[in-house]
Amino acid sequence: MSLMKSISGIRGVVGESFTPDLITRVGMAFARHIGGGKVIVGRDSRITGHQISQCFQSVLSLCGCQVIDIGVVPTPTVQVMVEHTRAKAGVVISASHNPIQWNAFKLINKTGSFFGPEEMNAFLSLVDTIAPFGAMWNAIKPIMYNNSAADIHIEKVLAVVDVAAIKKKKFTVVLDSVNGAGSVITQQLLKKLGCRVIPIHCDMSTGTFPRGAEPVAKNLKKLSQAVKTHKADIGFAQDPDADRLAIVNEKGHPIGEELTVTLAALRCLAKKKGPVVVNMSTTKAIEDVASHFGVPVYRSKVGEIHVVEAMKKYRAVIGGEGNGGVISPEVHYGRDSLVGIGYCLELMAHRNEPLSRIVSSLPVYYMHKDTLHSDDGFDTVTIAQKIKEQYAGEVINTLDGIRIDFVNHAAFKGGWVHLRPSNTEPIFRIIAEGKSKAQCDAIVDNFKHMK
Repeated sequence: MSLMKSISGIRGVVGESFTPDLITRVGMAFARHIGGGKVIVGRDSRITGHQISQCFQSVLSLCGCQVIDIGVVPTPTVQVMVEHTRAKAGVVISASHNPIQWNAFKLINKTGSFFGPEEMNAFLSLVDTIAPFGAMWNAIKPIMYNNSAADIHIEKVLAVVDVAAIKKKKFTVVLDSVNGAGSVITQQLLKKLGCRVIPIHCDMSTGTFPRGAEPVAKNLKKLSQAVKTHKADIGFAQDPDADRLAIVNEKGHPIGEELTVTLAALRCLAKKKGPVVVNMSTTKAIEDVASHFGVPVYRSKVGEIHVVEAMKKYRAVIGGEGNGGVISPEVHYGRDSLVGIGYCLELMAHRNEPLSRIVSSLPVYYMHKDTLHSDDGFDTVTIAQKIKEQYAGEVINTLDGIRIDFVNHAAFKGGWVHLRPSNTEPIFRIIAEGKSKAQCDAIVDNFKHMK
């Protein structure tokens, strides 16, 4: 299986494309790229993480870096710690939503954000060409350990939400962290917010995931049942590195990842009006919420760093991605499930309404996400030309793959479709949204069979 190198980092299957040789080359290249200095290293809980982290940290140290190991923590916690400690860079060893056999390097620069396209391209070139080197024996620094990262991250979240209002509600919350990096830190946050916490899938010691890694509806059956059994106010689900958040309402119904960032926008815009930035694949509901508050929405390419760069450009007050990724500038520029949880609970507390009622006030759209494998004969160049000819009367955007907003098409009017290659898997993504399930399914079926 080929190694995936993209704006989302370097990822592959351990023992196939993700090997000790790769770990060594990435470590040497990273040390050379940043020119030495302090590096924060964290990882998720998957079974290969400890060995890979130790190997990688040793390479960094032997190449002259001061390594600070913060252990098993969410990806956003590493980003927070890079900023907090004024480190030269950070690395997260996590394949995020990929299955258990995968692992990856996610690379963070001194701003606390992921590498941008130019920096990533330069780094990947260095990985391919790096010649072996190392620091002199008397310049090698011991690896340091820091156990305060979770507390620092939690305090940053508590500083931006109405803790008193949330505590007053005494919410009962079911948490499904897929035995991942969010398992402990998220329970700590919820308890500081005065919540009664019912944890499921929160054992980081197993090294494995008891459900599918992605927090999508089909993987949340146990969470939904637990919410109903415990008569909880809400259920939260994370992915293995806890940068994505999905939500189950008090009736045990998953509301869909797309509404995570929509609810965050609803909370933030009620406090402070300003632009919103989301990627090309995010629900139109975000535009309806922004329109209610009279603020613009800007769309970026898919990928956290693309959203972050656009947020900085337009000075957005909130942003994110429709896969459950909330990005809040008042905490840090990165997807963060802990921020999403704080915002959601504050929204419920301030409105004094159950989540189902808040969601029912939002516009209803239906989304269908599908994939094609790289060998399915889906030629993007040919397809792009066909689309431009066949859908000339529609709004076509080629910023990131191909997105079509249907404004004239009789059957598809009011819907949209986005077709693009994945940054994290060897697949092609087809995402469509419509005003009905039938319309949405028809859009996907139409483009899935276009060759």
